[in-house]
Amino acid sequence: MLLSLTSKIINPTRAELESLKKKLATARRGHKLLKDKRDGLMRKFLKLVKQTNVLRIEVERKILESNKNFSLARSLMTSASLKAALMVTKQEMTLNYSLANTLGVQIPKFTLNTRIDTKKPVHPYGYASTPYDLDLAIESLLEVSKDMIGLANSEKACQLMASEIEKTRRRVNAIEHVIIPQAESNIRFISMKLSENERSTQVRLIKVKDMILKNIYKN
Repeated sequence: MLLSLTSKIINPTRAELESLKKKLATARRGHKLLKDKRDGLMRKFLKLVKQTNVLRIEVERKILESNKNFSLARSLMTSASLKAALMVTKQEMTLNYSLANTLGVQIPKFTLNTRIDTKKPVHPYGYASTPYDLDLAIESLLEVSKDMIGLANSEKACQLMASEIEKTRRRVNAIEHVIIPQAESNIRFISMKLSENERSTQVRLIKVKDMILKNIYKN
């Protein structure tokens, strides 16, 4: 008998041999499927990383431009007047949430929706008391907000896909370097034991035959 790596005693029988062969075939199919999944995730991950980097640069550029406009507006307004202008709002924003399945990875997706009251002016504060730079700053922030949500979606997708790639890689390695070699080793062991048993049986049969023939000839 063989004590396997999983501390399971392997009985050298034909039934156990057939069972191990089926498990080995299943492990090989699973190994191929997991490798295909890992490779597919890697392709999507690398493509998403490039898109995320481009989007991050664009978002940072827009935020920098908006901060520049706010700084200019702040230099031309008092703190109280700036605060009063920003307290007035026209748009209502809602954040919607959904899940998308990518090669078995559940990736959250957020979408930003804005509802505008058309009865109010574009900028509800007074134009005479605020500089044009404030208008530009608010408009640029509204424009970049959706890009920021898109960036958050991309970065979260990268994080989840990287985690899934690592899990899949560990499973592939476990099957390739532990499960399959162990099954092959057990199959070889049982095959060898069965062959030894067959040879021993043949030797015993030959000896019994010889003994019977000797008894016949003596009589």
